[in-house]
Amino acid sequence: MDYKFLIKECQDEIAIVKINKPKSLNALDSGVIAELNDCFTKLDQDDSVKVVILTGEGKSFVAGADISEMSGLNATEGNAFAKAGMDTFLLIEKLSKPVIAAINGFALGGGCEISLACDIRIASTKALLGQPEVGLGITPGFGGTQRLARTIGPGKAKELIFRANNIKAEEALAIGLVNKVVEPDALMDEAMKMAKEIASKSTLAVKYAKQAINNGLQTDIDTGMDIERANFALCFATEDQKEGMKAFLEKRKPEFKGC
Repeated sequence: MDYKFLIKECQDEIAIVKINKPKSLNALDSGVIAELNDCFTKLDQDDSVKVVILTGEGKSFVAGADISEMSGLNATEGNAFAKAGMDTFLLIEKLSKPVIAAINGFALGGGCEISLACDIRIASTKALLGQPEVGLGITPGFGGTQRLARTIGPGKAKELIFRANNIKAEEALAIGLVNKVVEPDALMDEAMKMAKEIASKSTLAVKYAKQAINNGLQTDIDTGMDIERANFALCFATEDQKEGMKAFLEKRKPEFKGC
C-alpha cells in the first residue's frame, strides 16, 4: 500500500513512522487512521523490525482528530469513527514490539490518545498535551478516558479531561504522562538512542515482558502474577535465554537472534 499521509523508513532494526499531514497539523481523519492500521499491521509481521518510533511532520505530533470530518457525523457514524480509531490504537498498543512516541509538538485529543497507545513517550520541550474534547461537546473517543486514567491515575485524568486544559511537556513529565523531555533538536536522537538500546536486547524477552505488563494491567494482582509466571517460563524455551545467560557467565555481550 502506498501511503498518502505517512512516511515510513527503516534504520537498521528501527522503523520510523511519521504522520505527514502538516497543513492540518497531522489531524487524524479516516484516511490517516486507515493508513496507520495498515502500516502497523505490516510492522507487526516484519521480523526485521525490533522497535518502532512514531512521530509527526512539522510542528505537530498529532493535533487531534479531524473536526471537519467529525462535525457532520450522527451517533451511528460517530460510533463507527470511534471504533476505527480505537481498533487502530489497540493494534499499536498490542504490537509485538515496543513503540516509542516522539512527541514533537501538539499532542491533543486523538494525538494524546495515540501517544498513550505507545509504550514510551518522549516529548520535546515545545510539546503540548491534552484532551480538549469536552470543550467541543464530545468525550475522548479513541481510548483517552481509559488509557489516561491508567497512566496518570483517575483523579488527574478527570481533571485534564473535565477542564479540557492543555499542559506543557514539563508538567506532563511531572504527572507521568511522558517518560522524558528533551530539547526539540535532540528529540529524534533521543528516541533513536532508546530504540537502539531496546533493540539490542532479546526481542522475545521484550515481547513477553510487554505482554505481561499490558495483560496484567487488565486484571487483579493474582492473575497478573500467573501471566508473568507463564511468560517467564516461555523464555526458557528460547535460544535467547540460553545465549543471554551463557554470555553473562562468560562475561561477554550476548548475541541475541530472536529465537
